[in-house]
Amino acid sequence: MNQDVFWSPVDGIGIESLHLIEDSAGAAAESFVIGSVDGAPFRIRYEVECDRRYHVQRVDVATLGRESESRTLRADGGGKWSDGRGMEVSTLNGCIDVDISVTPFSNTLPIRRLELDQNESAEVQVAYITVPELQVKAVSQRYTCLEPIGENGGRYRYENVSSGFTAELPVDSDGLVTDYPGLFDRVSLP
Repeated sequence: MNQDVFWSPVDGIGIESLHLIEDSAGAAAESFVIGSVDGAPFRIRYEVECDRRYHVQRVDVATLGRESESRTLRADGGGKWSDGRGMEVSTLNGCIDVDISVTPFSNTLPIRRLELDQNESAEVQVAYITVPELQVKAVSQRYTCLEPIGENGGRYRYENVSSGFTAELPVDSDGLVTDYPGLFDRVSLP
């Protein structure tokens, strides 16, 4: 797979341009997101690398601008994380996936990794990264397969166990969100 995907926020202005490559070594995503959070504009660039089974291996998120900041995390795929200097991040122990607050791509990671059957659900721990602050914390999420991924896509229920937020997510045949009700719309290329 070698795919470019664009999303825009439902409210406010912004755009995300994601480039996703999947090959025998794993999956690599590179994206730029421009938008605003609580009226404050932001620009970020992120990269996520996964193994072939969509276990996160590396995450790099950087704000772009005069006072840029960055956050790098590495994972062993089994729930152990370290920062960009190789220091253990014990507060993320048990997290397998990453959720970057301003992108629906984050949902693809557990959807692809879990390979849930219809009506099957799983609770996961994720390393949640806020934008633009780049703060990281562990949160619990649940995914339920409403319709498994097929030729015409699939549907999943996402629940943030910590906050109680729930959304039904239609995805394409690659597990990428096509509509995130109230938050993001996929922009079709001509």
